[in-house]
Amino acid sequence: MSEHPPLPDNDQQVQLLSGIRICFRHYGKATDPAILLIAGLGEDLTFWGDTFVDTLTGHGFQVVAMDNRDVGQSTFVSTPAPSIWRQALAVPREDAYSLADMAQDAIGVLDHLGIDRVHLVGRSMGGMIAQTIAASQPARVLSLTSIYSTTGAKKVGQPALSSIVRLLAPPARSRTAAVRAHLRITAHIAGRGYPIDDSHEAAIAARGWDRCLGDQAAGVARQIQAIQRSGDRTAQLHRITAPTLVLNGDRDLMVAPSGGTATVAAIPAAQHVVIPGMGHHIPEALVPTITEYIAQHAQRVGAGGTHVSLS
Repeated sequence: MSEHPPLPDNDQQVQLLSGIRICFRHYGKATDPAILLIAGLGEDLTFWGDTFVDTLTGHGFQVVAMDNRDVGQSTFVSTPAPSIWRQALAVPREDAYSLADMAQDAIGVLDHLGIDRVHLVGRSMGGMIAQTIAASQPARVLSLTSIYSTTGAKKVGQPALSSIVRLLAPPARSRTAAVRAHLRITAHIAGRGYPIDDSHEAAIAARGWDRCLGDQAAGVARQIQAIQRSGDRTAQLHRITAPTLVLNGDRDLMVAPSGGTATVAAIPAAQHVVIPGMGHHIPEALVPTITEYIAQHAQRVGAGGTHVSLS
């Protein structure tokens, strides 16, 4: 596991019993209802953006954003990354961690902060982690918002071939290359309904590179492996009782919109919002819309966390 130098400003860290260190940032008043933001594949906590976080705290929430393991300032595990053929054939190594392990990382952050119940918000892989928490630890979850995510079933939510080709490109080995790679993939998957600010996106990618403690490519490969090891989670999602909002666009080349439809079908009484023109990205132009949906959903639930009865 990687060694951790002194943390940048605003970053905090918790050492879990598993040996994993998770980096997080905590915003807003500790007395306000809590939202936990769980980012997607290869994304550190800064990918949510300041505007996204500030808008949620402005709605009266405390916000916790975390680096998943194998990204940002959190632990990069010591196990080897899966080979390309293992990823292509979805054959995880025996030492692979799972989405359930990543869910426990998030619970460890909440325990460290003394947060008993939380509104979960996850995007893409982060949505899968949030779903896993809601299914396995319902008492901790006030509400769930799953953004452009899926169930793990093979016939839904699959990336387009054009996206797979781009993901197979040689990994970036410099800050400049990482920025260029981010701009290329973002332009491809972001949808056509909302403008992408290249300078803003370049700053996000550069900051992510600067915060990264380990081998980005290996970390992403291990995170993909965690998704593959976890398999089809549809049966698990049937157990979710938290009020659930599923958000996705109508043109997603990374997680096909069928993934959102399948998620809604799997989770009892889930609500579904499809945003025209949105792809697999939350540009600044969409932040007011997405945060409004999240805030309204969480506020409707309130501190009581009225859950769906499965009896």
